[in-house]
Amino acid sequence: MEIVDVTKAFGPADRRVFALGGVTATIRRGEFFTLLGPSGCGKTTLLRLIAGFELPTSGEIRLDGQEIGHLPPFRRPVNTVFQNYALFPHMTVAENIGFGLEMLDKPRAEIASTVARMLALVKMSDLAGRRTDQLSGGQQQRVALARALAPQPKVLLLDEPLSALDLKLRKEMQVELKRIQHETGITFIFVTHDQEEALTMSDRIAVMEKGHILQIGSPTEIYNAPAARFVADFIGDINFIEGEVVSCGDGRAEVRLPSGPLLSAHAGQPVSGRVTLAIRPEKIGLRAAGDGTAQLSGRITNLVYFGSGTNVHVDAGIGADIVARTTTPGVAIGDRVGLDLPFADLSVLAE
Repeated sequence: MEIVDVTKAFGPADRRVFALGGVTATIRRGEFFTLLGPSGCGKTTLLRLIAGFELPTSGEIRLDGQEIGHLPPFRRPVNTVFQNYALFPHMTVAENIGFGLEMLDKPRAEIASTVARMLALVKMSDLAGRRTDQLSGGQQQRVALARALAPQPKVLLLDEPLSALDLKLRKEMQVELKRIQHETGITFIFVTHDQEEALTMSDRIAVMEKGHILQIGSPTEIYNAPAARFVADFIGDINFIEGEVVSCGDGRAEVRLPSGPLLSAHAGQPVSGRVTLAIRPEKIGLRAAGDGTAQLSGRITNLVYFGSGTNVHVDAGIGADIVARTTTPGVAIGDRVGLDLPFADLSVLAE
């Protein structure tokens, strides 16, 4: 699927509000592609344009080389799983799954075969005769997914379908969605504001802000090599350190902090002037006070335990605390420590 310079504006010409401004992306066949961003960034608007519930103000939406942006929803080989599932409460699970096939006038034998296959796919064969209003939230989500997959669409759109589930069930369904996508080979386009969902399930992620796509890449690329400060800040925890470039060359920038220390950071392109350095908490090493290998030192102001590790907040005299993550802290609030910021993990973000 190709999205080519798509814009979407609402309101009269003299008071237009642009929900999307020149969005371009190529979504590969058979991949799990996620649109990630905060509320109001345009991700659901883009999904609705692909589904046909809205028409683009300009630009093109192509599927297998065919322009589909002007087609009504029922003429597109696309199906949608909505946030509220939109199931029929008076129907059984099997009837819900088969409803779309009946509307397409499929033969009864084909409908029965497809419904049985979809029930097995979502592991709900034993609940085929139960009404959907008697199901749990996770079970309803599976039924909605099976119903959307039954007509074998080329693209399945998912609009924050896990948001109503509790944390444990949401994590389980993340794994299940990825399994189902892999087994069916259907292109999934998933909308979420949850970074963990995006990192867990996606082949590639498009990070959106204010109607624009800022970066498209694999979860590893987005997490480890963010192209912009917003992307770095939105995906996971991160430290930002302000400084002034002293020299730059061969992918390395020497950056002087206002408090005096000089840090070496990875620079993907030549930079100069004032910059922001970024590093993930788990990439920072804690050293004993006075360790000569540590680039910075300071006093621990807080310890935050979260199960799999501890966030160590350190006042290193640069304005904001630096947060280092460790699984074996062995330190206390008030202790002085050194901070090791490896060159390969300390990146420059141009202002």
